[in-house]
Amino acid sequence: MVRLKHRYLLLNILYPDAETPTKPSTDAELPHVISFRRPSSDKLNAQLLARIIRDGVAELFGDYGSGMIAASLVVKYLSPATSTAIVRVSRAHYRLVWAALSFVTRLPKPIDQNCVIQVVRVSGTIRKAEEEAIRRAKAAIIRATARDKGAEFILDKMLGKDDMANTRAGASMGIISHDDEDQMDED
Repeated sequence: MVRLKHRYLLLNILYPDAETPTKPSTDAELPHVISFRRPSSDKLNAQLLARIIRDGVAELFGDYGSGMIAASLVVKYLSPATSTAIVRVSRAHYRLVWAALSFVTRLPKPIDQNCVIQVVRVSGTIRKAEEEAIRRAKAAIIRATARDKGAEFILDKMLGKDDMANTRAGASMGIISHDDEDQMDED
């Protein structure tokens, strides 16, 4: 019996175009953390995200790329409220999907909105991707409500800033988190 190995990509959908308020607010402007991480439209669903990925892979890699991901691409989780998704793809071809997601700049016609899709974690199990999504959601809430230096210290402690110095360059910038390479190869 052959075991199929997959990778789970945790995605954040960011919206760089801030909606202009009709009235000037009396308080300070919204933090960028909140303005970029807005909820997605209710029209965004798993089928639409899968179509965006398939179209992107076909555009970048042609029929070869489309054929390689066709059997294994599945959107396992999508939350329009948090603009977060988890996508499953075969281990051998997850980089094709990642590349296609990096070039997405606009959601298609039913939504028709500028966006940036950020891959924040590549994992061998969906459990680790879910844990990272929960950790990032908690950090975003703390960051959005932080007003004094004490809250920033709590955030640094929660994100493990001391541990991040020991990780790879990409992960230390907080952009991408990878599982340990040895552990990923054993999956």
